Amino acid sequence: MLLKLLFVAVAISLLCRWGVGRWPWQLIGPAAQRTRTLDRARRLLGVEASAGRDDIIAAHRRLTQEVHPDKGGSDAAMQEVNAARDLLLGELPGSRDRPER
Repeated sequence: MLLKLLFVAVAISLLCRWGVGRWPWQLIGPAAQRTRTLDRARRLLGVEASAGRDDIIAAHRRLTQEVHPDKGGSDAAMQEVNAARDLLLGELPGSRDRPER
């Protein structure tokens, strides 16, 4: 029984490699991490997945007023807000800052 299960797992892995060009564990690693990072940035700024450039910038400005070091916030919080804004703006269609995949 265990030998059959091992054979099936190897066969599925080889079919995935042949059909998609990547091993199955490569399909779930970085893409899942990127999705989690994008979701975290959206939650931080309080925007929907369909938010446009203006929505992201407005949310960033609103949150910046709360976490800015001059207003009693911290540098780390400000850097996190800026990173979330940059990440989400880079993911918009037509963005020049979008990373290669």
